[in-house]
Amino acid sequence: MTPLVVLGPTASGKSAVASAIARSRPDVELVSVDSMQVYRGMDIGTAKPTAQERAALPHHLLDVAEPSEDFSVVRFQAAVSAALVAIAERGHRAVLVGGTGLYLRAVIDELRIPGQWPQVRAALEAEPDTAQLHRRLTQVDPVAAARMEPTNRRRVVRALEVSLGSGRPFSSFGPGLETYPPTRFHLVGLRVPREVLARRIAARFETMAAAGLVEEVRRLVRDHPGGLSRTARQAVGYRELLAHVEEGVPLEVCMDQAVRRTVQLARRQEVWFRRDPRIAWYDATGNPVAVAAAVLGDWEQRCRP
Repeated sequence: MTPLVVLGPTASGKSAVASAIARSRPDVELVSVDSMQVYRGMDIGTAKPTAQERAALPHHLLDVAEPSEDFSVVRFQAAVSAALVAIAERGHRAVLVGGTGLYLRAVIDELRIPGQWPQVRAALEAEPDTAQLHRRLTQVDPVAAARMEPTNRRRVVRALEVSLGSGRPFSSFGPGLETYPPTRFHLVGLRVPREVLARRIAARFETMAAAGLVEEVRRLVRDHPGGLSRTARQAVGYRELLAHVEEGVPLEVCMDQAVRRTVQLARRQEVWFRRDPRIAWYDATGNPVAVAAAVLGDWEQRCRP
């Protein structure tokens, strides 16, 4: 059975479309592809399905880690693979839904993910000059260095961490994210104009604030006195409100930053997904649920022998 993937930038309506498909087909189970919905207690700020929604439809990869844990892409890849096997054994079909591009690629392309070397990474992070790190990567792994922008600190540090920690070039672990091989998954993306996304994001944060987002962040801080993990703290929305809760930065300032950074995140997600020629795009400018029938029809056509 060909699994379906519903992807797109944040606030594009992915969850609404996937849920509409699942409600119309009792053999469908939903699999979240969101790097922050894996954390327990991070509900409002991640737009996690509500308890009622989860009771009505089967969901996977929600609440599988504590916010104090670093949840890696390797762990996610293994968990989703296990979920997909179990769904298929039940004779059901999987719909993957989310916007975390690397997590999705790890699953659909079965990427070989290198390990982690925290001490090596810490030493690299101590170097403030990203250009210097890229020059070092050029010496260690020129192939990897040529594949990335010298200013992309996250990718440069990761490539150096792997090359130095493993003793083999980062590029030797596979062709990288620049190739798009055939996949057994049916990929559909939701296209929304940027100005519409920006309005949706601003409205979503207003709704989240009214639903108790600040109180949720306070509870996370209280319940995890040892601190949130590095990955959990970096979640857009939580990072800004942690500055309010822990440092006293005015709430209005933090909310404005959260909206702005989420808009920036949506643009990065859009650019990431636009590179993938395997994705069939649907216009979701209006009510996203309106495209669910077309997506379902195309998917079922793909699943026919």
